[in-house]
This record gives sequence, structure tokens and C-alpha cells, in this order.
Amino acid sequence: MDLVKFDPGLFIWTILTFLVLVALLTKFAWKPVMQMLDVRQEAIKKALADADIAKRELERLQEESAQIIRKARVEAESIVSKSWSDGEKLREEMKVKAKAEADAIVKESQRQIEIETGRALRQIRSEVADLSIAIASKLIQRNVSKEDNDRLIQDTLKQIDSSRSN
Repeated sequence: MDLVKFDPGLFIWTILTFLVLVALLTKFAWKPVMQMLDVRQEAIKKALADADIAKRELERLQEESAQIIRKARVEAESIVSKSWSDGEKLREEMKVKAKAEADAIVKESQRQIEIETGRALRQIRSEVADLSIAIASKLIQRNVSKEDNDRLIQDTLKQIDSSRSN
């Protein structure tokens, strides 16, 4: 078997060919592949760093949005509470104002009633005085008998009734 036999020339050429092949592969394949792997590794590191930054930014934004939502809820509750208190205050003011207006109307009504009562009393007094004078003058004119006086009073009362109905 020739294949297993040791030949120094073939051995040197095999080593030399292997070294040339290793040199060519190192220059044209190994270095570009390693550079490509280094670039890829750097890109992966950068992507991981960017992802970590994005994750931190997202967490920060989520915290900010949660704070904004909490603040908005507090403001909404404050607005609702203020609206309720303003409504209650307005209702109380309206009650006080309505009560004051009602009291003013009652006082004015009482004043008008007193004025009208005074006017009616003055009118009644005037009519009573006129009636008394009329009766007295007629009695003086005809002071004859009791029957004449009764007839005179009846006539006067009829005249008063007829003047009231007109």
C-alpha cells in the first residue's frame, strides 16, 4: 500500500500547502469573518443597551403617566367636590335670598293691610259720623212722636242701603 508509506517530499509539500492555505484563509476568510463577528457582537451589545435604555424610558413614562392619571383623578375629585360645595353654597344663598324676599313681601303686605285697614276705618268713621249727623238733623227737624222717629230711622236706613248698592 503506497498510501501509507512515508515520503519526506510529500510531507513537506503537504505542510507547505497547509500553511499557505492557513495564511490565505487567515488573510481572506478568517479576518473578515472575525471582523464581521465583532461587528455583529457590537451591534448586539448596542441593541441590548438600546433595549435597556428603551425599557428604562418606558418604565419612566409609565410612572409619569400613572402620576398624571393620579393627579387627574385628584383634580377631578377636587372639581367634583368643589362643584358640590359651590352648589350647596348657591342653594343656601338662594334659600336666604328667597327667605329675605318673602319676608320683604310679607312686611309690604302687612303694611298695605294696615294702610287699607286705616283707610277703611276712617271711611267707616266718616260714614258713621255722616249717618249720625243725618239722623240727628232729621230727629231735630221732626221731633214729634215715637212713631215719627221710628219711621224716620227706617227711611234713613233705607236711604243708606240704597246709597250702598249704587
